[in-house]
Amino acid sequence: MKTVTDTAHCDDLMKALETFREQGSLIERWGAELARRLSAGGRLLVAGNGGSAAQAQHLTAELVGRYRDDRAPFSALALHADTSSTTAIANDYGVQEVFARQTAAHGRPGDVLMLLSTSGASANLLAAADRAHRLGLTVWALTGRAPNPLHLAADDSLCVDAPVAATVQELHLVAVHMLCESFDQAVGSGEPAATARAADHPADARDDGRPGANGRAGARTEGRVDGARPDGPGGPAARPAGLPVGPRTAGTRPRRAEGDA
Repeated sequence: MKTVTDTAHCDDLMKALETFREQGSLIERWGAELARRLSAGGRLLVAGNGGSAAQAQHLTAELVGRYRDDRAPFSALALHADTSSTTAIANDYGVQEVFARQTAAHGRPGDVLMLLSTSGASANLLAAADRAHRLGLTVWALTGRAPNPLHLAADDSLCVDAPVAATVQELHLVAVHMLCESFDQAVGSGEPAATARAADHPADARDDGRPGANGRAGARTEGRVDGARPDGPGGPAARPAGLPVGPRTAGTRPRRAEGDA
């Protein structure tokens, strides 16, 4: 039996950290890209199950609030946090749809969907990734060891090479903080200044998703009918041309990946 003085947990973390350090350039790139998109009026959607849900909400809190220094707030949503929507969707459509349907509701082309999973095999995250791609979102994934289904389904991924879910989650938190630091550095470089000027002079704002007279909604309705959402009133008829309609999964209850969070 291990005791509280057993350092095996720390040893596992230190070993995984050695290879994790190599991901620094990827996280820096994500932070800069996220700053560019959110400063232009885009949005970050984040989802995970269990402990990964807590880390998803940790990330959005740092962006809507602040990480270290004071700055403007940015649009970021943790999809599990709306308990009424999450439970209603699970009840009516099945657990597999809880994130996919919210992605369809809140996501727009050019937004980013970040998915966190220690196993990389959660059915509801895979469904969200598929829906996001069909709607024109970019999908990033934080997972455990590669290869895994979510890593293969994402546009870009950071995979922690560790055999224990706890170690994976600990390094996911490190990744979240590094991402926030890179994001703030990019924001501090001056790129958001143009956004702020557009907000102060709405008549000069372009209809491209930047804050201003047209706002986010006005810039994101191309290809939609009367502003209808793909899964809302109007159904498939309101979906942009050429965009396939995914199968409805009402009543399905996929098994949760063992050990996933």
